[in-house]
Amino acid sequence: MAKIDILDITGKAVDSIELTDSIFSIDVNKQSLYDAVIMQRASLRQGTHKTKGRSEVSGGGRKPWRQKGTGRARQGTIRAPQWNGGGIVFGPTPRSYGYKLNKKVRRLALLSAITSKFKSGEMVVIEDLKFDTPKTKNMINVLAALSADRKPLIVTADFDENVFLATRNITGALNLDVSELNVLDLVNAHKVIYTKSAILKMMEVFA
Repeated sequence: MAKIDILDITGKAVDSIELTDSIFSIDVNKQSLYDAVIMQRASLRQGTHKTKGRSEVSGGGRKPWRQKGTGRARQGTIRAPQWNGGGIVFGPTPRSYGYKLNKKVRRLALLSAITSKFKSGEMVVIEDLKFDTPKTKNMINVLAALSADRKPLIVTADFDENVFLATRNITGALNLDVSELNVLDLVNAHKVIYTKSAILKMMEVFA
């Protein structure tokens, strides 16, 4: 089993913990990581784009000129696609871009993301993270002590309102609990900070 130091909120090592190899030391599968990131980004698309077809634009109820005898091309309405102000042919309509991956692929991608952060040294474990009041300054001081002031991801065992409120106003910072862990946020983070209780819960849930 791999080991990692447990730090306090000042960045000083106070203990160590053994990490389960099946979670933190697997062979990183780049294809599953890629597929999971693309799937999540696609699911985030709003899909609210819309153009009007010829049946939706205003006007054009009358045939502009008679069918024969004018020397001009026959036209049925001035709102046909070839006319200025006419409808759009095969334009975008509201739709969902979301799709699903197989459960095994999603799990492999998540474990690959967790492992890659550990192997690249972008993972920190702290003993505990509790605030009496939800002050952003408290979180900024903790992140500075851990050298994680750029796009950090703070992972707690369960939702902690004070930690969440202290994190949300920091640019690039994100707080998730173990149940919310996902590939896109893990890959996007420059450093992942786990509490000791979060690590223990992950080894219980994901093992």
